[in-house]
Amino acid sequence: MSEGFDADDAYLLDSHVLLWWWFLPEQLSSGVLTLLQDPASRLWVSAASVWELSIKHHSGKLPDVHEALADLEGLLQADGLQSLPIRHAHGLRAGAFPQAHRDPFDRMLAAQAEIERLVLLSADPALALFPCRTFW
Repeated sequence: MSEGFDADDAYLLDSHVLLWWWFLPEQLSSGVLTLLQDPASRLWVSAASVWELSIKHHSGKLPDVHEALADLEGLLQADGLQSLPIRHAHGLRAGAFPQAHRDPFDRMLAAQAEIERLVLLSADPALALFPCRTFW
């Protein structure tokens, strides 16, 4: 893992990390895969990621996730993933970031990671521009 991480860290999965964990685990970095496989890891999935996946599925971009979305709570629980709701503070922070990054889902994940002191698991280098810790 990256310097500065310890056993007390908790992790927030980016939307693509959740998809890859379920459908293409070979796409994950070895460090992220190790974290996801470790039952001691404290792992969170944001309501923003579920919202993003649902939008993409219903627009035809992710047709293969129908069953996963239909049994979302069961899959999250089976994988030891906890749900992170969106709070007002998250929305305020996401809107206040000075970065020009336009993706509202990424902005929300960065805000949640920062406020909740979670390490954001993401392969997206643009998220490293936000004031939250990231790991890939």
